[in-house]
Amino acid sequence: MEYFKSGLKSVLGAQQPGAQPSGAETVERLVERVQSSTLLDDRRDACRALKALSRKYRIEVGAQGMDTLKQVLEMDQLDCEIVGYALDTLCNITAPEAFEEEERPELSHESLLHVGEQFTEIFIKHTDNVGLILGFLEEYDFRVRWPAVKLLTNLLANKPKDIQEIILVSPMGVSKLMDLLADSREVIRNDALLLLIQLSKGNANIQKIVAFENAFDRLFGVISEEGYADGGVVVEDCLLLMLNLLRNNTSNQNFFKEGSYIQRLSPMFELPAEGGDDGLWARNKASTIHFALQVVRTLVSPSNPAQVTASCQKALRASGILESMCGILMASGVPVDILTETICAVAESIRGNPSNQEYFSSVLAPSTPPREAIVVLLMSMVNEKQPFSLRCAILYCFQCFLFKNEVGQSQLVQTLLPSSTEVVALTSGQLLCGGLFSHDPLSNWFSAVGLSHSLIENPAQREQLLRVLLAASTPGSSPISLLHQAMLLLQQHGKVQSKLGLLILLSTWLSHCPLAVKQFLSIPASIPYLTGQAVSTERDDNEELVQGLCAFLMGICVYFNDGSVPNFTQEDLRHLIAKRVGLENFLDKLGEVSRHEMYSTAFKQPQLRPRTPSDLLLDHEFCRLFKALEGMIIKAVTANVSGGLLNGSVELSQTDNTLLMQYKDLIRDQDRRFYELEQANEALKQENKLANKQIEELNNTVAQLRDQNMVLKAHVNSGHAIFTTPSQENSNILAEVERMQNECRKKDIIIKKLEEVKKLQTETVTSQLQNTSINEADKSNEQAQSDLEQLRSKLIETEAKLEQALSTGAQLEQLKKDQDDLLELLAYQEFKIASLKERLKLLGEKVDEDEEVEDSVNIPSETIPTKS
Repeated sequence: MEYFKSGLKSVLGAQQPGAQPSGAETVERLVERVQSSTLLDDRRDACRALKALSRKYRIEVGAQGMDTLKQVLEMDQLDCEIVGYALDTLCNITAPEAFEEEERPELSHESLLHVGEQFTEIFIKHTDNVGLILGFLEEYDFRVRWPAVKLLTNLLANKPKDIQEIILVSPMGVSKLMDLLADSREVIRNDALLLLIQLSKGNANIQKIVAFENAFDRLFGVISEEGYADGGVVVEDCLLLMLNLLRNNTSNQNFFKEGSYIQRLSPMFELPAEGGDDGLWARNKASTIHFALQVVRTLVSPSNPAQVTASCQKALRASGILESMCGILMASGVPVDILTETICAVAESIRGNPSNQEYFSSVLAPSTPPREAIVVLLMSMVNEKQPFSLRCAILYCFQCFLFKNEVGQSQLVQTLLPSSTEVVALTSGQLLCGGLFSHDPLSNWFSAVGLSHSLIENPAQREQLLRVLLAASTPGSSPISLLHQAMLLLQQHGKVQSKLGLLILLSTWLSHCPLAVKQFLSIPASIPYLTGQAVSTERDDNEELVQGLCAFLMGICVYFNDGSVPNFTQEDLRHLIAKRVGLENFLDKLGEVSRHEMYSTAFKQPQLRPRTPSDLLLDHEFCRLFKALEGMIIKAVTANVSGGLLNGSVELSQTDNTLLMQYKDLIRDQDRRFYELEQANEALKQENKLANKQIEELNNTVAQLRDQNMVLKAHVNSGHAIFTTPSQENSNILAEVERMQNECRKKDIIIKKLEEVKKLQTETVTSQLQNTSINEADKSNEQAQSDLEQLRSKLIETEAKLEQALSTGAQLEQLKKDQDDLLELLAYQEFKIASLKERLKLLGEKVDEDEEVEDSVNIPSETIPTKS
């Protein structure tokens, strides 16, 4: 505030006598008029003028008038018109954006943008100010309620966290905001929606209270009034508020599902009659449906607790929303972004749910002849002309369809196995195998990863896929197995993306399947290729990932090796890695994978969210497999690497044998002690685990008690009756909260009393100063004249002493210093006399002019001493 006032002083000081009053002077006069006028009409007119000036002269009005405007809100609450002017003026002062009318050449545009934030910070230093604004929301008059809503929106935009905390502890603060949704005036209701969207961002406690205040019923009421998908931006705001209340909030998600609100979403996805699809998207409904799809995805997100997701998936199926989304999926003319979001919503609605997965497998596309929806989607996925985001969404949907779906995985593999009946229709398995041979690296990656998901957690299908045979490229040659063909493609492809896709497929296929490892080791070029990649030093274009995955695949061949392939047993492969690759190098290559940026990105969530096609390198399920097997592979590869050096092939002397036996005994003793320590460590781990579990339970209990306390406070603040008896812990918490609230009330009363005393003292002192200022000025003038005469006499005496002390240099310097000090004091006294006479003139007293006074008035300010 001082910064703004200092700026105003400089502006006021720049005015020339006789010139038109500046904006700052006008603002100052209007503020003084609001403060001093006894008639309400005069104060109202002044407030109206301040409102008109508050956009162009925002800094001046805010710096000089904020306290006055707050005083108006407190003292003139019964007059809606003046309160409305004050609220509108505060809205302009705290606006988060700069106004076009503002003319501030001395301030940059960025500085103007922070003006509203600075005034907001000043305004909310006293939290009662926010409570005062919340109180005006109860006033039905449009001139008061609407600007109060806008002012709170501005305060939230500038200081969201602070305002959230203030409203959270304000009695019935959230309830007052929720009541605005029932306002029949659309402009207030719509602005209240925007206010609640800002208020509910990132604050779980507020989200729970808003939901508890019947928010979902009110929002669906507004959506119904506006016509669901035809409602435009108002319906979008309602859905956006729902998203804030539901995202990462398990309590509200359960409340939404148990309240049967999922069924009330179904009209949002109703398509018009046949032939009307183009009109659906031409009427700008795309954005509204996009938000509705996001609400569905929030309810069935993989990051939610499994039981919440499962129950919401069941409700989506029962309410017909899943069927409606599949209808949009197969409709024509759907915009790409809506189609992409719909595919992802369908994916998460069927992920891990056998009933929904079975339904999705039966969905047919309206084509001639009819084709399965899965096949139609895969055709788009392997088509390089389709948008990249759409292809990623289709792969995600396919992965969710196969997730924990052994029936779907088996059906996919069966489409690739030899059959006695001729298959005419195109199958999903054929599309994926065709994508492996594509010249498009993205199609290679999509197809390989999609095929790998038919093998996850399904050893039976790993063995079944070994039976798949592909026709040889050379006429007359025998068919080649899919595993062999995948290895040949890995050797032939030069693109990193293609190599990574095939390595992900092979790693998933060979893990937990010794039979697949046996066939892979029987391919002549398999191990030499992997060894060559593992010793490579090329570091360009994510080649380190290729080398790391080749090392990982070699490790799988070691760990899941049944020893049935000559020259490639576990021991043979260990020695090969130790001699050709090097243990240190092998471990370094393996560690490159988990250190890569894309590994951590892919590991976080199942859905693919690459910014560009080049970011599509690793798959979520593969990252989970890598993490599970990495430690076991390291242990298997490094086991008994040096055992061959002491296998008895080297003859030792008797002394050496004795020494060797001593070392063996020592090692056995150390192994025994290590085993005992390991057992003790395991026991401590179990105790620690139990303790952590107890701590976690206590933390959960504390969190639940806090939530219950918040809800209880919301009950109390909103005036609702509490029918349940709180537990002892809740009683203690409520008692503590009540005690703190009582202390706060006592302190508030003391502060208000002190402010009243201070105000009374200020008024008394001001009145006394007005009555006695002339007498004090006369007395000060007489005293100053007396002091001046004394100083002149001292100056004469000093000059006489100076003439006597010319011979003594030290005394001369001291006397000169004394003379300078006296001269400065004399100048200061003369200046003080002149100032007092000027003050007498201003107070209306007659003062005699003389030459000394005229001279003293013109003394420059620089000569005024600070203090002798």
